[in-house]
Amino acid sequence: MTPDELLKTATAMPLASPGYAPSGTRFTDRETFQIHYRTERKAVERWVPEPLKVVDPIVRFEVVKMGSASGCGIFHESGQMIEVELDGVRGNLVHMLFLNSEAAILAGREVFGFPKKFGNPMLEVDGDALLGTLDVGKVRVATATMGYKYETSDSDQVLSETEETKTFLLKMLPHVDASLRVCELVQCSTVNVVMKGAWTGPGDVDFTPHALAPLTALPVVEVIKATHTIMDMSYGGAKVVHDYLA
Repeated sequence: MTPDELLKTATAMPLASPGYAPSGTRFTDRETFQIHYRTERKAVERWVPEPLKVVDPIVRFEVVKMGSASGCGIFHESGQMIEVELDGVRGNLVHMLFLNSEAAILAGREVFGFPKKFGNPMLEVDGDALLGTLDVGKVRVATATMGYKYETSDSDQVLSETEETKTFLLKMLPHVDASLRVCELVQCSTVNVVMKGAWTGPGDVDFTPHALAPLTALPVVEVIKATHTIMDMSYGGAKVVHDYLA
């Protein structure tokens, strides 16, 4: 294989069988349960790098059931996002994510910089409640509940908010000597959204300490709202907005 042939063939590691499809991912029937809560300002400021700014110390804990993700299959995802602002643009810094799909972990981390690790989230209906859980190993580190389809939300408003809210990611890749080769802030958008349902209702969340899944480092001071959506969507418009090594 010549260098030119290599560059035409290479998309991701390993060369002979890439860990994920190179064509990007379309999420169909993406069901998302979020608890929006207020935390301590000092807690979030510790993890929000400049030039991002914390306006209000609001965190979103979410559990997601991917009905179908092209190239990745069906899986669950869970984690925390911190509300931030960059030059007047509001968005969410993805703080940590746990998934039960190897392909989705690799694609999200290597391409966009999503901070993904392996875990076992689950989203299900428990009687009249929507139940979202996250297990890391044998430990139940998060339990979230909401009244199931308690109150219908304005789908047009939710769609508008989804399309307007940016996602921020801290993408870091090491050199072979373990020093940082890439350290940059990435911004992307939720695009081609098809809203299939949106609800709100009473919600609550509880975290259990875990050394390798420190969700308790962003403690719950006050639950603000709970939301439940089903949509088709993709990520697009990704760009580097700050290079920390430049």
